[in-house]
Amino acid sequence: MAESAKNHIDRIRRTKFSIGGDANPLTEDLHQAVKNLSAELYAKDVHFLMELIQNAEDNEYPEGVDPALEFVITSEDITATGAPATLLIFNNEKGFSEKNIESVCSVGRSTKKGNRKRGYIGEKGIGFKSVFLITSQPYIFSNGYQIRFNEAPCTHCSLGYIVPEWVEQNPSLADIKRIYGSGSALPTTTIILPLKSDKVKPVKEQLSNVHPEVLLFLSKIKGLSIREHCQDSKLSTVNSIGIVSETNFVTRKSIDAESYTIHLSARGTGSEKECSYYMWKQKFPVKHENRVERRSEVDDWVITLAFPFGERLGRGTNSSPGIYAFLPTEMVTNFPFIMQADFILASSRETILLDDIWNQGILNCVPLAFLNAFTSLVKKTDAPVSSLLPCFSFLPVKESTYAKLNVVRDTVRAKVCAEEIVPSVSHLGQKFFHRPCDVGRLVPAFWDILEKARREGASLQNISSHGIYILDSSFDRPKNDDVLDFLGLKSVSNEWYAKFIQGCDLVKSVSENTYVEVLLFLAENWSRFQSTNMVKVPLIKYVVQKGVTSLSSFSDFSPRMLCFATDKNQAWFLDWNDVFRSMSKFVFIPQATRTALNASSKKETVLNWLQEKVTVARLSISDYAKHLRENLDGDKRLVVAYAHFLHHSISKGFLSEDEAVKICKNMPLVDNYGNINTSRKGVLVPASAGKWVSLVGSNPWRQNSYIELWEEYLSSASFAGVRSNQRELLDFLEEYAQAGDIPDIEPPNSAIPALSGALRKENALLLLEWIKRNRYSLPHKFLDSVQEGSWLRTTMNGSSDYRQPCKSFYHTFSWGDILQNGSVLVDIPLVDRSFYGREIERYKDQLKTCGVMFEFSEACTFVGEHLMSLAGESSLSSANMFSILKFIRYLRQKQLSPADFISAVKDGSWLRTSSGDRFPDGAVLYSQDWKAASLFSDIPFIDRNFYGEANLNGFQEELELLGVVVKFHKNHSLIVAYLNPSKLNYLTSEAMLLVLHCVRHRSPPKLINALRNSQCLLTKSSFKSPAECFISEPEWSCFMTVFDVFPLIDEEFYGRRILSYKEELKQIGVVVQVEEAVKGFVRTFKHKASTSGLTRDTASSLLSCYRKLMGSNHKFPEELLKTFKELQWLHTKLGDFRAPKDCILFEPDWEPLRLVANLPFIDDSSNWYGKGIHEYKIELKSLGVTVTLRQGMSHVVSCLSLPGPSSITSSSALSLLKCVKFLLEDRFEKLPKEFLDKVSVKWLKTHGGCGYRSPDECLLFDKSWGLEPCDGPFIDEEYYGAEVKTFKKELVAIGVGNNAAKACQLLASQVFTHSDYSAITRIYRFLYKYDWKPTKDGDAAASRIWIPKDGKWADASSCVLYDKDKLFGSSQLNVLGHHYECDLLRFFSSAFGVRTYPSIEDYCTLWKDWERTKERLSYDECCAFWRFVAQHCYTVKAEKFLSESFSRLPITAPDCSSKDGGILLSNVSDVFIADDLLLKDLFVDSSVFVWYPTPSIPALSQAKLMEIYRKIGVKEISKCVEMAEAEIITDGEKQEKNNNLIGAGLVRLILGFLSDPSLKIEAEERSRIIQSILSVTVVETPETITTEYTLNLPSKGEKLVAKAKRMIRWEREKGVVYAEKMEKACGKRKVLEYATCFAEVVAKGVLWEREDLIGSLSELVKMAYLVEFDGEALEFLMKSKNLQVYEEDEKLISDAFSLK
Repeated sequence: MAESAKNHIDRIRRTKFSIGGDANPLTEDLHQAVKNLSAELYAKDVHFLMELIQNAEDNEYPEGVDPALEFVITSEDITATGAPATLLIFNNEKGFSEKNIESVCSVGRSTKKGNRKRGYIGEKGIGFKSVFLITSQPYIFSNGYQIRFNEAPCTHCSLGYIVPEWVEQNPSLADIKRIYGSGSALPTTTIILPLKSDKVKPVKEQLSNVHPEVLLFLSKIKGLSIREHCQDSKLSTVNSIGIVSETNFVTRKSIDAESYTIHLSARGTGSEKECSYYMWKQKFPVKHENRVERRSEVDDWVITLAFPFGERLGRGTNSSPGIYAFLPTEMVTNFPFIMQADFILASSRETILLDDIWNQGILNCVPLAFLNAFTSLVKKTDAPVSSLLPCFSFLPVKESTYAKLNVVRDTVRAKVCAEEIVPSVSHLGQKFFHRPCDVGRLVPAFWDILEKARREGASLQNISSHGIYILDSSFDRPKNDDVLDFLGLKSVSNEWYAKFIQGCDLVKSVSENTYVEVLLFLAENWSRFQSTNMVKVPLIKYVVQKGVTSLSSFSDFSPRMLCFATDKNQAWFLDWNDVFRSMSKFVFIPQATRTALNASSKKETVLNWLQEKVTVARLSISDYAKHLRENLDGDKRLVVAYAHFLHHSISKGFLSEDEAVKICKNMPLVDNYGNINTSRKGVLVPASAGKWVSLVGSNPWRQNSYIELWEEYLSSASFAGVRSNQRELLDFLEEYAQAGDIPDIEPPNSAIPALSGALRKENALLLLEWIKRNRYSLPHKFLDSVQEGSWLRTTMNGSSDYRQPCKSFYHTFSWGDILQNGSVLVDIPLVDRSFYGREIERYKDQLKTCGVMFEFSEACTFVGEHLMSLAGESSLSSANMFSILKFIRYLRQKQLSPADFISAVKDGSWLRTSSGDRFPDGAVLYSQDWKAASLFSDIPFIDRNFYGEANLNGFQEELELLGVVVKFHKNHSLIVAYLNPSKLNYLTSEAMLLVLHCVRHRSPPKLINALRNSQCLLTKSSFKSPAECFISEPEWSCFMTVFDVFPLIDEEFYGRRILSYKEELKQIGVVVQVEEAVKGFVRTFKHKASTSGLTRDTASSLLSCYRKLMGSNHKFPEELLKTFKELQWLHTKLGDFRAPKDCILFEPDWEPLRLVANLPFIDDSSNWYGKGIHEYKIELKSLGVTVTLRQGMSHVVSCLSLPGPSSITSSSALSLLKCVKFLLEDRFEKLPKEFLDKVSVKWLKTHGGCGYRSPDECLLFDKSWGLEPCDGPFIDEEYYGAEVKTFKKELVAIGVGNNAAKACQLLASQVFTHSDYSAITRIYRFLYKYDWKPTKDGDAAASRIWIPKDGKWADASSCVLYDKDKLFGSSQLNVLGHHYECDLLRFFSSAFGVRTYPSIEDYCTLWKDWERTKERLSYDECCAFWRFVAQHCYTVKAEKFLSESFSRLPITAPDCSSKDGGILLSNVSDVFIADDLLLKDLFVDSSVFVWYPTPSIPALSQAKLMEIYRKIGVKEISKCVEMAEAEIITDGEKQEKNNNLIGAGLVRLILGFLSDPSLKIEAEERSRIIQSILSVTVVETPETITTEYTLNLPSKGEKLVAKAKRMIRWEREKGVVYAEKMEKACGKRKVLEYATCFAEVVAKGVLWEREDLIGSLSELVKMAYLVEFDGEALEFLMKSKNLQVYEEDEKLISDAFSLK
């Protein structure tokens, strides 16, 4: 075999590649094919490893062998090619055949083509040659072949890739066996790939990342291994793996689907994993709209879905592929199942083409396949429901990252949701499935309750009898929420729970603990149930009588109250319920329920819920008492009984002391009128048992809600079996209801009538005791009546009388005589202590409370107030006034304090002053010290004329005690208090200085404001207000020389003392500091500047003053400096005034910029400042004036104004660039937007006839680009000189391009302005080099291409790279391959999207052009055109073009039989498809049939071309021809022959055909049809039966007529069949022709109403006729077609032919 294999290789080299043999005429085509292979190979992103696995799957394997594939990589160079590593692939296939070898040595001759149906999974395309991506020299050892190929062109034939070379050694078989393993026989085929150095790492990565599921959908390969061969296994850099696939062939099959199980095991380094996959394979017919050329031979889609049970096998990655095209893609779908089908892949095999119509058709079938598989998994099993949960994990709950796959997901959900697939609660093991929308979920907590109820024996069989099926409990778990939400399962309605609880009597059926859990469930979820009928379900257990438990719903529970109580309390309550019948609404929770509730950890939740719904209470004795009080129903006897209940509950310890106090505080009581009182402030003991009547008479507390108790409270009584003794209850009420008597009771807030007159001694002392006990809470009306009532006995001058306490004194004898001798009033009433005795001394504090006075000071105050009462009636005389002064002097002489007396008289207006009568305090005793103050202040001096100046001076001390001011010292506040602002103008110097002194000591706002508004200061010109005045200071005197407008205070008038009041002068507004002076100066300065009041002399004075101030030691005022810098006071040559910072002091460096900027130079002309202004350069600079070019960039930015480009000299441009340099330095390499906007106009001169351009339209020339300066808008360096090169950075900063990207943009935008081929080519090469692409919104001109032959620019859409058929001229398409080299063709394709070849639209346009310009086409033109159409007509768009593009088509004409004669074109309406060969023969001599090549060529078969013609709209001749039958003339010679043609065999066959159930023809209809046959008369005639066929040619207005003979005709109207008489010795052709005609006539006659069945019946009748309706043959024929005659039809046959 080896020798013959080598000979085979030699023959291929000699004959195909002309190596050592004759030249091959196809060598040129091979060169082009290899060139295209190279381009395709490196243009696609091919996954070589998948290509090799795919090839192995497509290989043929010997019987009994488990197909296996092994990859071994080694660092040994066994090929001696210098490769750093070598990959060996071992495959136990049958081996390479001669045909396989010849295919590998060719381009585009894969042995797989057309074999898609046979299971080949590879695509037409690169295949094995993908190995050239990783190796330059692949080796093949198989079936004796030992060859290699080379990427580099062969030295003998200049071809690469496909020229085989025989390998003698390197590697040898021994080397290969050593690598494979010496103990094992080599597999049949070994491929050896010495790896390229840069591919070693990627290959190892691909090998390490092979997915363990790679064998899942491969039908042949059962084992795959990957390992690295090295001396030390620890040095291995490849993750080894061995994968084994086993299939469980126990399958379930249906009509179009089957299922089976695959077990995969993957063994890696130190680990082994397994997983089983449930496989569902189903066929779907390919839809017409989804057909594509690449799968034209495939009629069925085979879709396989894999469902992994357990963790999917993986290899180091988190995600596994979800889509397979026999081999895994890299698409992670997020679906829990795997999809496999014959998808069309991207060239890299990493993804499927989601937009491809073929793939879309497959994906549209996936949901139905999933539904069938899912239904099989879930429903076709005997496993319990709980074991079905893993199957539901296969639902695609998560969304995919691919939008098209989410459509699949949504469709899967829709189909599954429409299926009865969800299990509900079952009984006795029977499973029930329902649609998701019919099944409901329960709250998890309720499931727990149901489980406990089931264990306790509750009947739950009717759980699904309440309007919805309930999801099986094993499914209804929170962990399944994602799946159940995906299916759209909803929770049951809230109403369902009410129906179920009531329907199954759950409350009574469960234990108390479970009952509490039911209550807890309802409590925690009540927001769901509050609007349902749950409120009507009996849920609440309660006890009304001992031992009787009742149930009530929430809606029926009112007005009961559900109560908790201890056993002891509950017995007490029940005893008293006999007394208080109204308390029966208070019911109690049963003991067992209470025990269960107390044991619950969430009892508070239940109690809170119950309390919200039915008024639940923990009932204590105090609570019971409160409720009892509310239910006394106005019965005074029950009120008294209630008091007894409380009394006994306290005495027996049911109530604590605190509870007793709280409850009894407002207990209802019956008053002396028999009325029940529940709202009161106090309680009086019954009148018969109290003291209060003797003092106050009637009840004065009644208006304050005090009641007098009913006399019944004093009686004994018995309730609830307990007796109360007499007065026992009153003692209880006095203790707990605060029933009281005087003096313990609180006094009323009302007057006591008895106090208006004299009180007996006992009552007076009782009153004082009452006051004593309630001293902290005496009502004001009560106290008023005590203080103002004349009930207190007093003595005065030995006589007694009853007086008000507030006008009485409780005295000591020490100060009584003094008051008698010194006071004008001596009648003082004293308490009669002899009358009250010593007991009165215990109540001194109470007497004070009543108003009795005790102190000497109070007596003095009494005397003083008496005097003031006299003064109030009339003015005091001078004598009275001096009496007061004398009395004060007398008290002082007696060593007694006159303070209280003075305090009583000093506030009276009894002292006469210059301002009238007034109180003494604040009056002034006049002296000379007050003279200056009197000039501006209205001070109240004592009236010296009224009292006498000498007399007044004798009482200065007494006057001063009364508050009179007798000295001037430090009384500035008094002066200010009586200030008269109208007297402040034109003050004397002494008065002004006194005013300033007052300001210093008091700083009164009143005085300061008055001074500010008066003309109180004398200046050198006149009196002025303070704000207008200044005090001169040497440090700012220079300001006076600039603006002489400052009024100075007259120091000669005021003297030097005025300077000591600077702070005070400042307070009233005088300018006394330099800051204030500056403000005045600034105001003047601003006024002058704003009113154009500044002259050139002013500026000189200002600069001189500025220089002087800057040279002094004083700090320069900031405001003044700010004014100098900000005011516009410098005149510029632009004719305006500007602030210093906006001005420039000219210097020569500014000169070139005058042309491009309107700069504000200070006007140094003789008309203004002259050259002398430059003497102040330092001062101007410090003020902000720009004095150098380097500092003036802000001016350049703001003043830049570029004129027309021709006016800008090169020096101006260079100077401007220098400014750009300065700006970049100042602004951290960033130019201001304002500047960039101004320089963005056209002002830079460029090469290439581009003229002046804006910076962003210019480029800096770069020799490395391979361009010439004239090729684009490059800066004109000749014009600007060499210096411009030094400004590269600055030019780039303003927008000039210096990078390839910007150059591409500009050159592409203006390339269309060129017409020089060399320049255009240079630009294109530059654009290609830097991968330029036009922008979407770019200029349409950027998509034009230069056509040098025609000297024009053509749109890219009108261009193609190649015209392999050479059909298109320049007027139709511009073929760029005729004008440009290959590298530029790639540029046109990538940049402009120029098509590689003409499209179907171009070919259709070409055909339209031919229709206009040609009558005939050459054979080659026709073949080339229709071959292209056949290859590209399978898209909807292509079909649309074809249907609209043809008005003339090629026809087969008698005069065009040779290829050289040309092919005629005819109107499409006159052209027909010869679908009926008999008709074709009739019109064969007419030019009416479409053309097709003869002999047929592989790429353009007749069948394919006919299909295209049909899509174009060409009609079939059988449907267009009109048939007319010639009339038959009968005569006597004709004979009837019924028995031979219409016999029992024919009738039986027709009946069997009509009885097919699928035809749905009833017995009556069958009988009618048979009767119509039996009634026919068959007539044989010797005449020829003819039929005339007419064919219309619409465009020509012609008709073609042809006649044909017919052997049989059925005239239905006459009921006659005419048959040509047959000769017995006629030939077999004649018999077959007769049988065919007979069968067609019978079938048409029988089934004329069912044309779709005529063909089938005709074939049966023809076969039966040919066997002469032989009985046995007819029986076999009918059975083979599954036809039979029913019993009722047998009778029809026997009746018709019984006689025969």
